[in-house]
Amino acid sequence: MGEMIEVGQGVFAWMQEGGHGRANAGVVLDTDGATVVDTLMVASQWQPFAATVEAFEMPIRRCVLTSSHLEFVGGTPVFWRAAMFGRAMTSSHLDQPPNPGLLRNLHPGFAEEIPDDLATRPITHVVDESAYISGAAMVVPAGGQQDENLMVLVPGADVLFAGAMCSFGTTPLVFDGDPATWANTLDSVAELATTIVPGHGPVGDATDVAALRDYLLAVVAAEGNPNAIGSGPWDDWADRHFDEINVERAAMLSAGDRSPPPTLLRRLGAA
Repeated sequence: MGEMIEVGQGVFAWMQEGGHGRANAGVVLDTDGATVVDTLMVASQWQPFAATVEAFEMPIRRCVLTSSHLEFVGGTPVFWRAAMFGRAMTSSHLDQPPNPGLLRNLHPGFAEEIPDDLATRPITHVVDESAYISGAAMVVPAGGQQDENLMVLVPGADVLFAGAMCSFGTTPLVFDGDPATWANTLDSVAELATTIVPGHGPVGDATDVAALRDYLLAVVAAEGNPNAIGSGPWDDWADRHFDEINVERAAMLSAGDRSPPPTLLRRLGAA
């Protein structure tokens, strides 16, 4: 069960504890209605979130997706009246039918909630550059967690919904992104706002962004050996079993290989 907290005037973050599989989301209230940031993964997550958003008694005009991964897009059908904003990669992925079997293997703790007829809504507005989508909220393209990500900045409240671009206190999963690009992008992410709502973990700030950047740099420097990741703030992070996928992905990209990491394929039962 998540909790809605206010992080700025008219700006709310829906926070879930537990790391991978339990993403955060957000709501920005504006004069014409609400903007939702990400839609969570399965019904037990998005049903209470949607009910809390509806309690604001404002029309839900827009929905911004920070990644195409199921953790962020699973609840899109419940916001069926909203315009859907996302990057071209997210649009392409959501235009294709999902693979429930592989998703159950990736998220075994939620396997019973991923139905055979799993479906998501398509993107209606593809975003390629920073732009205001309402009086209060602007979308900001980024990349690294995937080739293409999207964030939501609320300048008046000094709040950034980094979504999939940030994981605080939990190990990120970089199976289809680029750890080096991600690390390089995070310096500019930290400059956008004082308060940063990550896709996973508690609300943070530039210090938390720097810790994530340093972990990703350590992943690249490990050259494919998860035991070569040095000590750092990540020593106490959850989901450290993702280290082997992350370092393998970084090493394969360094060698010019963009195919899925074999460690991931084994986890998915596809190897």
